[in-house]
Amino acid sequence: MSDDLLPHPATGELFPSPVPPGTGWPGDPATQETPVALTPAQVRRLAGRVGLDELDARISVCRACPRLLRWREDVAHTKRASYADQPYWGRPVPGFGSPTPRILVVGLAPAANGANRTGRLFTGDRSGDWLFASLHRVGLATQGTSVDATDGLALIDTRMVATVRCAPPQNKPTTAERDTCSPWIEAELHLLAEHVRVVVALGGYGWDATLRSYAALGWQVARPKPRFGHAVEATLVGEGRSVTLLGCYHPSQQNTFTGRLTEPMLDNVFGRAAALGRTTSD
Repeated sequence: MSDDLLPHPATGELFPSPVPPGTGWPGDPATQETPVALTPAQVRRLAGRVGLDELDARISVCRACPRLLRWREDVAHTKRASYADQPYWGRPVPGFGSPTPRILVVGLAPAANGANRTGRLFTGDRSGDWLFASLHRVGLATQGTSVDATDGLALIDTRMVATVRCAPPQNKPTTAERDTCSPWIEAELHLLAEHVRVVVALGGYGWDATLRSYAALGWQVARPKPRFGHAVEATLVGEGRSVTLLGCYHPSQQNTFTGRLTEPMLDNVFGRAAALGRTTSD
């Protein structure tokens, strides 16, 4: 941990990088007493039999993947030049949004200088700029910008989660890291299952993670496995209800700069999710 204290860009409160739990960072769900997972076995144990708030707290202090731990903290120490005057969260990033969502957005992992800096998913990077603007346009967010956890943004009937909760090098977690992290998303899906009616999977990674996670909870998925594509739909069945899975190209700069993903394409998927979320009955 860095000994240098820097002011939070919104509150002015001083923090080291990475930010210790329970020290007052806006939106930090953890305390100094929150149990910390140090191994895959401890992740599995600590992910079980807790409510959503405690799950978020335990996710936010996880230290079970040595490579990801080193990388997220190295980035927090070195910092991008444009953010050199700010403290970095530098910890795993929990889900964000409604605790009773009808719509769930599943992404890959936090961005190294985005959520790894701000502590909130898709906050502080260009992908988030696209994502929240679209959610706002279709009525699923109270505003179209996301700067930090103090900015007043709220999601409407919607929650976001990452498949892997730490920023990975080159945005590529290993299979072992994905599997170590999987109990967190499975536990979160279990807690949200009675509410969620639509899942928007960002990219093929989010698509596969959604199918794998629901299958781990005993849900049925169509065979052969549905293939990912933009605006592709699949149905998941379990616990006496069904969920519509929507594919969406990830709003990465590679996709948005090249025109592979446009604002109308993004709005089409999230507009469809909003409509399904309103009309699908229990």
